[in-house]
Amino acid sequence: MAFKAFTQTNVYEKQAATKEKDKSSIHCLECYDRNVYIGTKDATVQHLILPSSTNGDLSPGQNKTREGRARKLGSSNSVVQLRAVPLFNHLLVLWDRSVTALNMFSLEPVPTLKKIQHVSLLEVCQSSLTAQSACVEMATSSSRKKVIQIHVVGVDRWEVVKEIPLFQDPLALAVDGATLCVATSHKYLLCDIKTGSSEELFPHNHSRQSVIVTSVGLGEFLLNGPGSLGMFVMKTGICQRPPLQWPQEVLAAGVCFPYILTLQPQVLSVYSMLDQQHKQTVSLSGAKGLLSTSDGVLVFTQRDIFRLCLVPLEEQIQTLVEHERVEEALLLLDGHESRRPLDSYKELQKAITRLAGFVHFYREGFSEARDLFIKGELDPREIIRLYPNMESCVSEDFQSQLNQMNKSRDLQVLWQEDRNTFHHYLAFLGDFLRAVRVMEQGMKCSKETWVKIADGFHKDSSCSDVYGHIVWTLSKMKDRDVVWTFADWTLHRNQEIGVQIFTKRPPDDHFMTQDVIDFLEKYPLALLLYLEFLVYDLNSEEERHHSCLALAYVTQTLKEEEETNSDLKEATRGKLQQLLWDSQFYDISTVYERVKPTTLHIEKAILLGRTGEHSQSLQVLVHQGRDLQAAEAYCYKAAQGQDTQFRKALLLTLLKIYLSSEDLTSAAVDLLNNNPQIFDAEKVIHLLPESWSVQLVSQFLIGSLRETFHRRQMRRLHQALAQVELLRHKVIWMQASKTTVRVDKKQVCKVCQRDLAEPQFACNLHGELMHTSCAEHSAS
Repeated sequence: MAFKAFTQTNVYEKQAATKEKDKSSIHCLECYDRNVYIGTKDATVQHLILPSSTNGDLSPGQNKTREGRARKLGSSNSVVQLRAVPLFNHLLVLWDRSVTALNMFSLEPVPTLKKIQHVSLLEVCQSSLTAQSACVEMATSSSRKKVIQIHVVGVDRWEVVKEIPLFQDPLALAVDGATLCVATSHKYLLCDIKTGSSEELFPHNHSRQSVIVTSVGLGEFLLNGPGSLGMFVMKTGICQRPPLQWPQEVLAAGVCFPYILTLQPQVLSVYSMLDQQHKQTVSLSGAKGLLSTSDGVLVFTQRDIFRLCLVPLEEQIQTLVEHERVEEALLLLDGHESRRPLDSYKELQKAITRLAGFVHFYREGFSEARDLFIKGELDPREIIRLYPNMESCVSEDFQSQLNQMNKSRDLQVLWQEDRNTFHHYLAFLGDFLRAVRVMEQGMKCSKETWVKIADGFHKDSSCSDVYGHIVWTLSKMKDRDVVWTFADWTLHRNQEIGVQIFTKRPPDDHFMTQDVIDFLEKYPLALLLYLEFLVYDLNSEEERHHSCLALAYVTQTLKEEEETNSDLKEATRGKLQQLLWDSQFYDISTVYERVKPTTLHIEKAILLGRTGEHSQSLQVLVHQGRDLQAAEAYCYKAAQGQDTQFRKALLLTLLKIYLSSEDLTSAAVDLLNNNPQIFDAEKVIHLLPESWSVQLVSQFLIGSLRETFHRRQMRRLHQALAQVELLRHKVIWMQASKTTVRVDKKQVCKVCQRDLAEPQFACNLHGELMHTSCAEHSAS
């Protein structure tokens, strides 16, 4: 069976009398989901409903295309274009040089949307057809002037929001996002909808070839270029793919990734965007046009509509492999890598590798087959079951995962007719099974040997740090099952080093973070180090990572306090406080609830301060923590990045807390005496108890008065300097105002050297005359 990227079915045949053939023939199509709309040459719009399934079990009535409503727009003229806007249930119809909006199901006109007159082309931006959009963008070309108009279409209104002028009349256009690709009578252009700017691409010969402009998606367009080349052009104006060489008589082109379909008078050709090679030819006599859909294309003649559906990727790949076109199969899979989940892609890649192995297997390329089977992780039972009289070696509940034809009869024939060749197949089976067994046993043996050396049961003089070597090897290993197998043993032996199997991995091979966090719950130090890696090395901004790290710091700090390890305690607690001050991503309430019942008073204060409760923070530090030095430090730390008034307010709050307790009198005196430049003496005096003597706060009063005197003197100095500057400008003005200026007929401007012909002019300090405009320019 030849390779097929698409399968063809006839979905509709228009029945009509012979005399009506030319008048009612199909002129254009539009499709959304199962709804197909036909525009005819006699100004009719016909709604068709495709069957939901082609399953043979359906009844004949269910498996046929049903005709919905039809609407006659007028007595003549063809329906030129149809475009569906499913977001609003609108069907836009270009007929008789005007755009009309119909309901997609009743085909009744939308009364609030008046016709747009004098239109030759229309296109709807597909990227805006989403539920998140409140409106849709539509581009139309005017039949009266060389301009493209951008419309915003809503459920009950449309309006022109921009016009893009052109030098020639447009013949075709396509829209992708904010970019328009336009074909005029001689060349192709790219236009930016937002800025209105345009860029010429290349010329075309409209008299000798069809003009084709098709959106490929992701900012890329397909154009019919010079020399019968299908040119791929990005919205930036550059080409990122080689061109397609297609016939000169191409009428239209459609896109269904990863294929380009070109329509010729008698056939439809399929090309790959991945290698630019021809893949399939479909005979379609009398085809007039095609329309790209989500799963293929619709092709129409005057009377019929054919549907070409894309064959599932797995079937395409299997067919290619069966035809020994393995490189094409892998290229096809690589082209879909970004469009499939990573796990699905890897599994499919293994499946292709296994199928490639079978190609070599049946060609007696046993060495290549063995390597491909091992690389594709083929279950040995898939091979064993192919051999005659070996069914007993495979369990009855085994089900093959390979979707390929059963070749066991071939081996049965060989066993009966060509014993020599069959013995080669038997030798391969033994070789393959030994290789698989050695690999499994070798990996198991290596694991066990490593562990025993690290645990001291064996010695290896060639490696002084076996455990470190194991950790390094696991951190680079691609086989994640092996890493998880060793993870418990590695972390149980040393959490600080063992966690490197997760933190020292290549950038493109990190494990799922939540899986690692869940696993490390029983290893608190390793969990803390891993969270530090996420926050500080990978710069994670996820709230749960920052919150978990803060909670891990709290747990570790409390544990170290119990162990009375002052050095470690101070280091961990310093990291905790730094995180609480600097991070903007952790959940404050969650961390506070964990810290609240503990003796970590500084941390409580920081968390309260992050919520704006600075007074309560200072209360905690003073009354619960009894740490007056920390309270004063808090005022300065919390005021970083704020103005001086904020710092003064914090220190004044701290002073009030001290003054509210007789036990803290000395602390209040020290706070005043150490910061005379910050406190306002006038405010402070009103707060001090009447029992305090002047002698007690004399140092503060003297320092405060000196600071006040210094600020007053500085203000006077600034004022005096400003007055001097003002006097200097007044003297200059007075000197200039008393100067006589003589202007002769031949007097010229000092700047531009032209005559001073106006009554207004300017004069600089050197007595040079100039135009007032030249004076402003000279000053700037």
